[in-house]
Amino acid sequence: MKHLLLSLLSAMLLSGSLHAADTDYVVIARDSLLMNPQWKAVAQTLVKRHKATLLTSRQKPADVLPQLQQLQPRYVAVVEQPERLDPSFVMELHRVSRQVDDDIYADFLWGIITGRDAAAAMRMVKHAQKPFVMRNCVTTIQELNSGKWFNRMGYLDDHVSGQWGEKEGPHQPVTTGRNFPEGERDSQAEMKRFGELYAKYDPDLVITAAHATERNLEMPFSLGNVKPFAGRLYLDLESGPRFLPETGRRKVYLPIGNCLIGNVNRTRESMAIAWMNAQDAATFVGYVVVTWHGRNGWGGLKYLLTNPGRYTVAQAFYLNQQDMLTQLHRWHPQLVTELYPYEKGHMAGRDVLRSILGEQFTMDQLGFFYDRDVLAYYGDPKWDARLQQVKGETDFKVSIRQKDGRATVTVRTLPGFSLKRMQGDGWKPESVLDLPFSYFFPHRLKHPRLAPGQKWDATVDENFLLIHNADFQPGQTYQRELITD
Repeated sequence: MKHLLLSLLSAMLLSGSLHAADTDYVVIARDSLLMNPQWKAVAQTLVKRHKATLLTSRQKPADVLPQLQQLQPRYVAVVEQPERLDPSFVMELHRVSRQVDDDIYADFLWGIITGRDAAAAMRMVKHAQKPFVMRNCVTTIQELNSGKWFNRMGYLDDHVSGQWGEKEGPHQPVTTGRNFPEGERDSQAEMKRFGELYAKYDPDLVITAAHATERNLEMPFSLGNVKPFAGRLYLDLESGPRFLPETGRRKVYLPIGNCLIGNVNRTRESMAIAWMNAQDAATFVGYVVVTWHGRNGWGGLKYLLTNPGRYTVAQAFYLNQQDMLTQLHRWHPQLVTELYPYEKGHMAGRDVLRSILGEQFTMDQLGFFYDRDVLAYYGDPKWDARLQQVKGETDFKVSIRQKDGRATVTVRTLPGFSLKRMQGDGWKPESVLDLPFSYFFPHRLKHPRLAPGQKWDATVDENFLLIHNADFQPGQTYQRELITD
């Protein structure tokens, strides 16, 4: 009887939603989850805010693929409890996102809405209600040490052991110091400094890289740990745990250089859940497997940092992934669909590549293949969360005009335009080379393609345009014609 009632509820909800007003947003939730009033309220809040369609699944998002193919949304939020989230869930979402139509690209931007409990998931949703400009940062990567993207920031250096730096105001220089003399190691000093910087700058954005698991985050050079406890985070000091400040301010957390930290691991006690719970990480993007090549994480960050303010966090990571898929497909179409044998270890894909590409495959090819489906995105994918603009770096403008089955994309470069800057200014070259010109369309286009006679090396899909040989010059105007149905 219970199974019958759940099936009827699912059918009623699905039937009603498919006749909802036209929308570009879909919310997916399990039928049994919707029997819980608190979790149901989370889904309903998203539906109301985005005028979204609600789809109910029996077990997993793939259950509603036929409905997604009918609705063709641009954004999908999956509301789910942490006890059901693991790497296979994330990998399947990536694959489902590419199965709505018959091309190789992700047809929608997706995010998982979760939390230690329904109240925490609701906070995640409410934090994403209004736009968010990220101005302050705390990080454990040296690559941000110029501080140019932020008004205020603090960092631990992962290239020079014991070094740290900070920028106390928008017009202040970055100053540096040491936690201990060169050649020594002091995990207590390193952890305490991280805690001090975190408390001082109360960051909008946190970016980390170092060893990590589902249960810990190491400081650079393995000098101490941040760990979870009952949904909170603490510095594991010899004198006893010191909990990170909990101010209730929303933030974005990008542990793009950390292993496993994005894996909720089917538990409420993981690092990911603690960051979303106690630290109000309304968006969290992290790996669900051991990392090594890093193109998915570092590439998404490079899209976000390049020409700052142009893309939301979700758009930056989405565009990077489509860039990756383009390259994988050019190497061999099978690399877009073949499953990586993660259960056999992080290098197990070598045998797969040998069978597809032969003995002469590269580490980039292996790394892209490995990284394809392993980055989890937690949060509302339509949230307008982006970096502030940096003076002098918004040096080109893009617009689109549609008329009579054609779309004209116009790029105007300013006199101070820098092609090198548009390509990423050489940032993190060991993981990500030059970026193509990219444009996330303000709305979905219907079957766009380059008009005949244009010789640009371009990738076009319903949501975006990439130009791989865009040799733009300062003070020029470039136009490309797309045909749309």
